Amino acid sequence: MMIIRVCVGSSCHIKGSPEIVELFKKAIEEYHLEDKVTLAASFCIGKCNRVGVTVQIDDDIYAGITKENFKEFFADNIIKRIEGK
Repeated sequence: MMIIRVCVGSSCHIKGSPEIVELFKKAIEEYHLEDKVTLAASFCIGKCNRVGVTVQIDDDIYAGITKENFKEFFADNIIKRIEGK
């Protein structure tokens, strides 16, 4: 089971983490990944960026996730991993 943690600390909250959480929820549902992915909130992950939200997927940390780059991020880092590519 893949674990996705979205930072909801104050800095990421201001930069849009509630929106990113909603985008994750919709994408997980759209791709029918409910049994393969756990979505969780996390306080500061420690890789703050000036733009966007920090997301941790298993042990990998990504900074700068925005609603504009979310679809590409999801395709590259969730779909490809699940499909084993």
